[in-house]
Amino acid sequence: MLLHFHKYQGTGNDFILIDNLSGNIQLNNDQVKFLCDRRFGIGADGLMLIESEPDFDFKMVYYNSDGNISSMCGNGGRCITAFAKKLNLIVSKCTFLAIDGPHEASINEDNIVSLKMQDVKSIEAGNDYFYLNTGSPHFVKFVENLKDFDVYNQGKSIRYNERFSLEGTNVNFVEKVEDSLFVRTYERGVENETYSCGTGVTAAALVAAINGVSTSKNNCQIKTLGGNLEVSFDKVLEQNFYNIRLIGPANFVYSGTILLND
Repeated sequence: MLLHFHKYQGTGNDFILIDNLSGNIQLNNDQVKFLCDRRFGIGADGLMLIESEPDFDFKMVYYNSDGNISSMCGNGGRCITAFAKKLNLIVSKCTFLAIDGPHEASINEDNIVSLKMQDVKSIEAGNDYFYLNTGSPHFVKFVENLKDFDVYNQGKSIRYNERFSLEGTNVNFVEKVEDSLFVRTYERGVENETYSCGTGVTAAALVAAINGVSTSKNNCQIKTLGGNLEVSFDKVLEQNFYNIRLIGPANFVYSGTILLND
């Protein structure tokens, strides 16, 4: 079949967006994996279907590039908001349903999207790491000289260790550089480092608040390989965060049509 698609990116985290408001499109895992392949398909970190959902502006169905349904993707949530605006589903605000529950988002004229994330009420603190769920599971570790750090091999070794090998985890390495956090992430499902991870920088910002290294009391400026993001939040007690928002650009790249085999 001929499949029409749109390509979006949020700080270098890139996605294939497909309008499935009619409900007529059904993709299997192999097809998703092919579409996300950077040599044989379109190429992307993930693929999203925008679908109709009662009581919401839309539903977000997200697949990792390995073809499997995934947990929440923060940058994906920002990009699908921009896509909904392009489809004239929304003007500047929306509510949508994702795999981890309801989300709110707003988008301005410069395509800066503010996405409300789920509350975080529990953070595991290890000897040299933190572990938490911000819609997806994240291992967070502060390191030095992150610019030259071996994110791929170090991240892969943690993602596939005895504890995480079955379900996997995203692995974030963090360094405070001047007035920002520099974050690099190895993503499960992509099985590589991505240019940016929305739920990952959210996790890093909350951990930084616990460690007292946030760039501000209620927000954190983030640098990734793909660009800059901001995470704002309200904090109650030591590990209870709410009103968490992931803020940054979500940009249209191109659209096209591809022949997809059954």
